[in-house]
Amino acid sequence: MNSGFWSCKHTWKRSANNTKWCLIGCAIGDFGTIAFFQFSAFSAGTLTVFLWAMLNGIITSIALETYMLIRQKIQALQAFKMAAGMSLISMISMEIAMNLTDYYLTGGAIFVWWVVLISLFFGFITPWPYNYWRLKGLGKACH
Repeated sequence: MNSGFWSCKHTWKRSANNTKWCLIGCAIGDFGTIAFFQFSAFSAGTLTVFLWAMLNGIITSIALETYMLIRQKIQALQAFKMAAGMSLISMISMEIAMNLTDYYLTGGAIFVWWVVLISLFFGFITPWPYNYWRLKGLGKACH
């Protein structure tokens, strides 16, 4: 890679947009699951809640990205495969960052509004360089 590889403003902007949509999808499933366990009669250990939150976050992110690709006139099955395959590493790293932040700040899987903002920040910046690299180096993006 040349020395200017990481300095393309256009690619940083596009990869930020891609990361934003991934984050929205992940956050819906992740925070929704944590809130469900916190505010319902169901209970589970912190690790179990985080695992369910990560799984649901990945599912909702894939669903949102699939929907966005279908809106761009891509066939449903192809859109699903693209959404699942092209951003899974991004989603996993995003989910881990968000849940570690939550755990560090609350001591568990606890839905607290001010923690949500910090979790979203770390959930965004963690996969962003990877998304830039995939877009700039490989020419691959989800949307």
